[in-house]
Amino acid sequence: MAIYEMKPDRSTIHGSFSKDHKPVLTIQSGDIVRYTTFDAGWGTPSKEDGKRIKPIERRKEVDTGHALFGPIYIDSAKKGMTLEIKINEIIPGPYGFTSAGKYPNWQNQKLGLTEYDEILLQWEIDNKAMVGKTIVNNRSFSVTLNPFMGIFGMPPDEPGIHATWPPRSCGGNLDCKELTKGSTLYLPIPVDGCLFSTGDGHAAQGDGEISCQAIECPMELVELALFVREDMKINMPLANTPSGWITFGFHEDLNEATVQAMDGMLNLMSVLYGINRVEAIALGSSVVDLRITQVVNGIKGVHAVLPHGALR
Repeated sequence: MAIYEMKPDRSTIHGSFSKDHKPVLTIQSGDIVRYTTFDAGWGTPSKEDGKRIKPIERRKEVDTGHALFGPIYIDSAKKGMTLEIKINEIIPGPYGFTSAGKYPNWQNQKLGLTEYDEILLQWEIDNKAMVGKTIVNNRSFSVTLNPFMGIFGMPPDEPGIHATWPPRSCGGNLDCKELTKGSTLYLPIPVDGCLFSTGDGHAAQGDGEISCQAIECPMELVELALFVREDMKINMPLANTPSGWITFGFHEDLNEATVQAMDGMLNLMSVLYGINRVEAIALGSSVVDLRITQVVNGIKGVHAVLPHGALR
């Protein structure tokens, strides 16, 4: 097992997925990568005062999305295998931000919020106490932090440049707040070598990410252990988190996303407990939670959660 450090610079940051992006690092299955990341909007703390700066100029077409770090090529990884991502550590940086209002997305239009001027909350992040603080209308508010990366993903096996915004079967902008330290995420590998990237750090987020942003922040440290699994075949993301097993669904139609998440959970429960799908849904109705992961990325997300120890 080797340990690699990935620091943010022009060679390690990109704003899209593509199987044509050249890998910046080649590793073996089981190696660990330790990242320092920009926030999703390409910002980072200055060394002088910790305030947000944007030191890297974006390239047209290639850098239109979130600031991603990679891609990483994993020897022995082949299309059809599974990438196992163990999240060993996530430590947020010193600031965060959340914007709301004005932007004409569907929820702002439905809620009448396009008539308001956009606001931007500035958060002070204390990564020792794990508390974020901000000022709204001259009043101080604080939240408990629950840091995670919004994006873990690989490029589709299709030519061209692909946006960072939607979640896909091979990962991407999952925006699932359950993927915290101690979680393991499994993704189907779409291309040889994986070409894995991560980005979009969040200090805290509610299910749904209702304003279109969480507390967006850079990360002081993200430590991931990456394994190639030849013995595991999946076609959608799957996670084992401190709170429970999670299956995912992605679709423009929330009903379709829900069915995908439920389908994955029935398959998982069949394997875990040696039962059929109708037995799984009968048992699952008493213990499985359906949650709206996010509704802001064009493709909506739903995740089904089976809490550890719920079925004994």
